[in-house]
Amino acid sequence: MVAALSPSRASDFKQCPLLYRFRVIDRLPSPPSPAAARGTLVHAVLERLFDLPAGDRTPAAAAALVGPEWERLVAQEPELAGLLDTDDDGAVDGWFAEAERLVHRWFTLEDPTRLEPAERELFVEAEVDGLVLRGYVDRLDVSADGAMRVVDYKTGRSPSELFERSSLFQMRFYALVLWRARGVIPRMLQLVYLGNGELVRYEPDEADLLATERGIKALWAAIERAARTGDWRPRVSRLRDWCEHRDLCPAWGGTPPPLPLDAPTRALDPSVAGQAAPADD
Repeated sequence: MVAALSPSRASDFKQCPLLYRFRVIDRLPSPPSPAAARGTLVHAVLERLFDLPAGDRTPAAAAALVGPEWERLVAQEPELAGLLDTDDDGAVDGWFAEAERLVHRWFTLEDPTRLEPAERELFVEAEVDGLVLRGYVDRLDVSADGAMRVVDYKTGRSPSELFERSSLFQMRFYALVLWRARGVIPRMLQLVYLGNGELVRYEPDEADLLATERGIKALWAAIERAARTGDWRPRVSRLRDWCEHRDLCPAWGGTPPPLPLDAPTRALDPSVAGQAAPADD
C-alpha cells in the first residue's frame, strides 16, 4: 500500500480529525447540494470553453454551454437530476440563471481570448519521502519562458482572513507537487472567486514550499498517529455549524459508528485519501 494524501483530505484533518475519519474511514456519503452541483457545472463550462477557438470564447458562447454541460453531468451522475426535481419552475430557472451569472462574471476577471491553458483539470502527483501527494488543478498556464501559473476557480465569495489560509494551503500544496514532479516552482498561484469577482494571487518561493512540505509531513504523522490509536476526536470550530455529519458528532450529542476492523488501513488508503473533496465552494 502506498500512503497518499490530497489537499482536500489534508484540509479535512486540519479542520477536524473526525471529519477525516467520516470521509476516509467510514466512507460516509456526502449528500449533493444545489450549490455544490452548480459549482461543478460552472467548473465544467469554464473547462469546455477552451475547446473553442480563441475568438469564439464569448460570454454568449459560455452561457450556451450551461445546458449541455448540465445534461452531460447528469448522464454521468444521475443522482444530480434529483437536486432540481421540483415543481417550482422559478427556482430551477433561478438556479441556472445564477450559474450563468457566475460564468459571466469570470469574463470580468480574465480574458479567455488571450489565454491558451497548457492543461485543464490536470491530475498532479509526486512522492515526498514515501508519501504520495496528489490532486487536480483546475487550470495550468505555461508562458513561453516556461513559467507556470496555477489557477483555481471558486464559485463562492472570497473568504475572510480567518479562512483564507485554507485556500492558500491548497494552492501551496499544488505548487509543491508541481515543483517535486517537474523541478520548477510555479511563478504564480491564482484563486478566482466568482461569487464576488475577486482575484487572489500569490507568488511562492522555495522557502515557502519547503515550509509547506514540512507542514504536510507533520500533518501526515498526526494522521498516522490517529490511525494507530483510533483517536479521531472532533475539533470544535466555527466551521462545525456547517458540518454535514453533525448527527454523528459527539460535539453535537451524536455517536459515531463503530470503527471498522480495517480502520488503520483505510485511514491511509490512497483510493480514498486521494479522492477530491465534495464541492465546497
